[in-house]
Amino acid sequence: MAKKVRQYVFSKGVDGTFIGVYDACRFIGMFFKQVFKPPYHFRKVIDQCFEVGLKSLPLITLTGFVTGVVFTKQSRPSLEVFGATSWLPSLISIALVRALGPLVTALICAGKVGSSIGAELGSMKVTEQIDAMEVSAINPFKYLVVSRTLATTMMVPVLSLYCSFVGLMGAFVNVHANETTSFANFFQSGFSDISFTDIFSSITKSIVFGFTIGIVGCYKGYNASQGTRGVGKAANQAVVTTMFLIFIEEIIIVQITNWIRFF
Repeated sequence: MAKKVRQYVFSKGVDGTFIGVYDACRFIGMFFKQVFKPPYHFRKVIDQCFEVGLKSLPLITLTGFVTGVVFTKQSRPSLEVFGATSWLPSLISIALVRALGPLVTALICAGKVGSSIGAELGSMKVTEQIDAMEVSAINPFKYLVVSRTLATTMMVPVLSLYCSFVGLMGAFVNVHANETTSFANFFQSGFSDISFTDIFSSITKSIVFGFTIGIVGCYKGYNASQGTRGVGKAANQAVVTTMFLIFIEEIIIVQITNWIRFF
């Protein structure tokens, strides 16, 4: 008897890509459906906020401070050519608040938090712990996915603002060492050119980045397979996919923000 050949609309790879996008959209739709339905696992969300937020502070602090120092040292020679070193506080503030703070925070959380979520849920999937939760009359999607995604969505904006502040402190240390600028003058000059649109776009980007980190990590982990190999694959794909989407979202939000400023 002849073996039946499977027919593809385009090809195996292209069809698989469209099926993956469809499954991801269904996964996101399920999140928005479940997030507003009781029961609400507030304790689990708080625990995840602790995991995402407080445990990321040391790394965010170090990275933000180094970013501020390095960006200031790299910008100084260019401004010195035009005798415009007094613009450094304003330049650093705009760069950190508009772009560097949210982006650096999102990339760090994608590597630290996203991989952790993918690996954790992936290990629960391959060891059938998720199936056991369903047997125990617990909604695993709401308990595992919704709580983690809400935590990343809420904590990444907080970490982003904190990263921007720490970066400004690093910039102040560098400026003060070279020009003995006072703390009050530095921040007054820095925030003079920061508008509400800058802060709003920064928080909006951080919320989108946080949601992306949580939902992608949960999706990859929740759909892991192939045993322990699948766990590592889920963690790796969570980081790579999240970083790719973050850069795409950054471009889109920056373009929209520029249109808003123009009008």
